[in-house]
Amino acid sequence: MEDLEAIASYMEENYVVDPLKSFLTVAFPNSGFTQPAYDKAPEKRKIYAKKVLWSFQADTPISSEKCIYTGKPAVGLSLDVKNELPPGRTYRQHIPLVTGEDVINFHPYGDAGLPVSGEALLAIQAFPLGCAKVGGRLLAVHSDDSSFAYRFAKHFLTENRKAILAAQQAGEKKLAEPPRRVATLLIETLLELERERNEVQKDEEHPVSVTAYHLSNSGQGIALDIYYLPLEITDFLRVAITPRYITSWEKLKARGWEIVEGKRSKKKDGVEEVQQPRFNVLYEDLFRLPDEASQFIRRYFLRRPVRNKIPGDPRAGYSLLNEANLVSWDLTQLFLEKVVSMDKNRIEQIRKLGDVLAEYVNNENDRKFFHSFLTVKRYDNLRASLIRLNVARMKNYQDPVVSFDQYIEIFEQGEELPYSDWRLARDLVLIRMVERLHGLGWIEANKESLPDTEVFNEE
Repeated sequence: MEDLEAIASYMEENYVVDPLKSFLTVAFPNSGFTQPAYDKAPEKRKIYAKKVLWSFQADTPISSEKCIYTGKPAVGLSLDVKNELPPGRTYRQHIPLVTGEDVINFHPYGDAGLPVSGEALLAIQAFPLGCAKVGGRLLAVHSDDSSFAYRFAKHFLTENRKAILAAQQAGEKKLAEPPRRVATLLIETLLELERERNEVQKDEEHPVSVTAYHLSNSGQGIALDIYYLPLEITDFLRVAITPRYITSWEKLKARGWEIVEGKRSKKKDGVEEVQQPRFNVLYEDLFRLPDEASQFIRRYFLRRPVRNKIPGDPRAGYSLLNEANLVSWDLTQLFLEKVVSMDKNRIEQIRKLGDVLAEYVNNENDRKFFHSFLTVKRYDNLRASLIRLNVARMKNYQDPVVSFDQYIEIFEQGEELPYSDWRLARDLVLIRMVERLHGLGWIEANKESLPDTEVFNEE
């Protein structure tokens, strides 16, 4: 009860004044908190606040109807200042994204409104405090693990209270927003919470799925976008920031931020400040997984550039040869295991072939083979190049670079039926080759004679 009273008191004090009063228009339009007509009658805001925030108290009249959320008796009060609404019934101004007072659709017998208990009503009014404000909307996060959803809400609440205090001290009427775009902020927050969890629950595997709702209940237009991260993605991220992988992950992350060099923004006082990056392409492409896993591997683990006209997109400058130090087989293998669910034996065969080919290229300084393997466009050409290499080595009384069984395991399925993702297999072998060749110094020594990255564009 003390907790309910504490949050009700905080909202009663802050919801009726800026910056929260203006912020709440995105959640509770035309409510007693945000009704423009009440600007000259602040006492009406207080009446409304008393009704919707303190109806959990024992002396509040109750209705014969049951709360749709808790099953407890619904509030027996009319939840508006003029007492014109049916007792205990809530509408769009009370609950985001439900229907308004005059809309009878989707209600039993056309009886509009939802009966809600005092406890549920208080929780719903507190909902915006547990969300991030991004792009003029609310970002709410749900998880199949309720404790993880609570961590998100707690994090956003802490950040919101800091922003509220800062705005009040500066005399600002609006609540400041974080500089990040939605997907980037979501991953950034998720990783921060995962680091905290890793510190508390060391060596305890407990992946969770995350669903985020970016919503607006504004009178200028309702909106809802849903962002989903399944278990395999969050599990990959959880492990990627552990000591074994963190160095490789941080390097990829650093090259994923929007390029803002030279970009400046002016504040109201006329002072210029360097603009912070709004997005990280690595973070945002995580939401395309696992469907676009092959493209993700080529783009980030193999450093394949992306040619587009998106301002500030760093991927146009990606380069396998110039960024060979960013190529990590360990991180790639983790991705294959967690996200792609690739057979471990196939992963091992890919690694072995990459090692053998890297050793051959380094020992023989065979730039021609490396170039052909790097740029091959057709499956039969790939197969032919490996056959030629095997034949040449046999003529010199050397072991073949790839055995029949190994080739079948990596590139084919059954007899003469190439895997539909043979390019992915080639890319994975190439990732291991480049990592090894970079470690041996061969890439740096031969960079000038190797093909320009232009040949490595998206197919």
